[in-house]
Amino acid sequence: MTGTIDDVFSDRPIRPPFDAELEPVLAAMKVGALPMNPQNLPAIRQTVADGPPGAEPTDLTVGGAVTVDEREVPGPDGAPDITLLILRPARTAGPVPAIYYIHGGGMVIGDRRLGIEMFLPYVAEGKAAVVSVEYRLAPEHPDPAPVEDCYAGLVWTAKNATAIGVDPQRLIIAGGSAGGGLAAGTALLARDRAFPALTHQVLACPMLDDRFDDPSSRMLDGEGLWDRNDNLFGWTALLGERRGGPDVSPYAAPARAEDLTGLPRTYLDCGSADTFRDGVLRYAQRLSQAGVSVDLHLWGGGFHGFEVMAPHAAISRASNATRDEFIRRALEA
Repeated sequence: MTGTIDDVFSDRPIRPPFDAELEPVLAAMKVGALPMNPQNLPAIRQTVADGPPGAEPTDLTVGGAVTVDEREVPGPDGAPDITLLILRPARTAGPVPAIYYIHGGGMVIGDRRLGIEMFLPYVAEGKAAVVSVEYRLAPEHPDPAPVEDCYAGLVWTAKNATAIGVDPQRLIIAGGSAGGGLAAGTALLARDRAFPALTHQVLACPMLDDRFDDPSSRMLDGEGLWDRNDNLFGWTALLGERRGGPDVSPYAAPARAEDLTGLPRTYLDCGSADTFRDGVLRYAQRLSQAGVSVDLHLWGGGFHGFEVMAPHAAISRASNATRDEFIRRALEA
């Protein structure tokens, strides 16, 4: 079911305009950007790993307020061990909630440190620990390797909660983009395997659906960030010939789950000019219809990852503040 781009995209739906404050940032990002394809993938991975030119590496200790630990823990049965990055408050009176974090990157790029900065304030303030999982990437490791790695890391975190200073009754799962899709899939696995219990899931512009059967999945061609061509590459890397066909697991593509009951309270957000927009809106609706408490935010004019790429913009400040407020409430629940 992979086909060619022309086979998959027979039409191009209209897209909403980009926010005026975001457009210059988007234009600058496009300069020198490599198309996402098998030949460019190693270079793109290296660019992401290196970070922005001239930028100082993030101080994960936040000046000594955070302890940093890395553990090799058991992976899925018969698979290699996985690495967890564990960030804990240096000073705390007792167990704290844990945010189990899954990084983004289209299923094909990134590592356990990508995007972790978003969660450092909660650790530095003594409000939470963060556990970030290093899952295997496609296409070298197709489905089900990524989501099963994420689940294995979550199980280890829950079973070893006391040893790492975490309250096992207060586990939040979070992720953005591909990490949001993997977080949703991992939450489904945790529900169906009856362990561990999660209190919340935070899904930022999540990658949920491999079928390209809604307008937003086809509306961007050479525009925005993570257009339909990039998305086709990412899903095909993960699923191969199964992409778009009947034999795709809901743990790989959570939009395919028939039953969404029993999932934790969910935060969902997305930009209106994001490839994932319609999948997010549909998932939020179906969660609500299944009795799940949902906080949904659609940001007019936002492209994929706008709040990270252009944090100075008014729309980004609003988005980040809204997500932050939800997470703080979740940690106090």
